[in-house]
Amino acid sequence: MNENIIECRELTLAYDGALVIDNLSFDVKKGEILLVTGENGSGKSTLIKAILGLIRPVAGEIRIAGGRRGIGYLPQKSDSSDGFPATVREVVSSGFCGSLRYGIFLPRGAEMRLERAMKQTGVLELQNRCFSELSGGQTQRVLLARALCAAESLLVLDEPTNGLDPASASDMYSIITELRLEHGMSVIMVSHDLDTAVSLADRVLHICCDGAFCCRAGEYPERVASAHTVHRGHNMKGEKT
Repeated sequence: MNENIIECRELTLAYDGALVIDNLSFDVKKGEILLVTGENGSGKSTLIKAILGLIRPVAGEIRIAGGRRGIGYLPQKSDSSDGFPATVREVVSSGFCGSLRYGIFLPRGAEMRLERAMKQTGVLELQNRCFSELSGGQTQRVLLARALCAAESLLVLDEPTNGLDPASASDMYSIITELRLEHGMSVIMVSHDLDTAVSLADRVLHICCDGAFCCRAGEYPERVASAHTVHRGHNMKGEKT
């Protein structure tokens, strides 16, 4: 049996005092890609914040093998790189900030991990370029390399291909797949790009306003169709004639 990297048990989460996720349980195994998808406002971002330790659950628990310091996080794409006066190498190395000794010294083996992360994401040849001058696809790959510097065994990716052109999105998916297959990295990926993302995932966690379910990726189309049928049935029963 594969080792669980994350175990969520009877998790209840709230945002601004409103309940968004109720009694959710799921696991993420070593070397597995879990796709998180669902309606806007259903609690996906709140779940990510809870996994990262930014908010506390109302009830239930999240167990993370090795603790949260070993999580690499790629946030949603933004325009924060505009005018940012740093080289690619400096941005990638900032992924070690959480493990700096005495706030100054990089951890042992950091240089080797830095080079490996840039090679894995295809940005090694860009290391001396100014970060703010990169294309959207290059920027995302640099930020993924930064997340890899922090990651021990788990990457959390929030809409990693959002805003990218098809070629750049395909490159990003290829890198994610390679990290999983060749390096045993576990990945939690939030995405609305279902056609491609479901084909890469092992399992899908679907969160919607009336509940959630987790299933194998191959079962997802049937499960989500069934859930929508039930939801429509409930709505019809509530309609006035």
